[in-house]
Amino acid sequence: MHYRGRFAPSPTGYLHLGHAMTFWAAQERCRERGGKMILRIEDLDADRCRPEFCDVLEEDLRWFGLRWDEEPFRQSERRAVYRDAFEKLRAGKHIFACTCSRRDVMSAAGAPHTENDEPVYPGTCREKNLDGTNANWRFRVPEGEVMQFTDANFGPRIAISGKDFGDFLVWRKDDVPAYQLAVVVDDAAMEITEVVRGPDLVVSTFRQLLVYRALGLQPPAFYHTALIRDERGRRLAKRDAGMSLRTLREAGADPERLREQVAASLRVKASSR
Repeated sequence: MHYRGRFAPSPTGYLHLGHAMTFWAAQERCRERGGKMILRIEDLDADRCRPEFCDVLEEDLRWFGLRWDEEPFRQSERRAVYRDAFEKLRAGKHIFACTCSRRDVMSAAGAPHTENDEPVYPGTCREKNLDGTNANWRFRVPEGEVMQFTDANFGPRIAISGKDFGDFLVWRKDDVPAYQLAVVVDDAAMEITEVVRGPDLVVSTFRQLLVYRALGLQPPAFYHTALIRDERGRRLAKRDAGMSLRTLREAGADPERLREQVAASLRVKASSR
């Protein structure tokens, strides 16, 4: 299949340099293969996706040198597609209703988690057969399955389902499709052949592989980039206003020089390991 890559920004804040460099890596891999890039705006969460961030997203991407080949997709316009996939998962008994809050899961014994990842679900509602009223819906992760995929950057990656990650959200009780479901449905529908994204999403890749399998869909290849950190060694986040594309642009930064500086920094870190 002809190569198809994608940018998938979420307008929950101004895009920062880490996002832009990951998108740049995706664009470079696409260009090397003579493919097409797709822009998908992940704006499902109406409470967090504010207009001021949506309005400038495409402008900031273009300023950084990013280009796409088709009219942008917006997840907020695709809810019916996600609902169809949800019903297929429910019919196949791949998901179950859950009334646990994130705080409930975090406070449960044996639910380890990191700051940026979903804690391992302790199985509280797995066998309750709830009807779904005022409830989230979680994917029923097989216990103890050894999962593997080959990352185009880091090589073979392995995780054990039920240990390294647990039952995860696919539909929220406020009637919003969860990230793991929407991404799989969109990447399959848009015929994405390779997903390029940050290393903080490796565990999400394992979750999504289970969704692909349950829906009978062919997964793309995956390439996880190196993590970009600030001068203090912290992972860049949208709360770092000084590193947002909007702030850098207003300060008169040169996008080409920014790309060169980040690339040089990554080379130094790689050689020191």
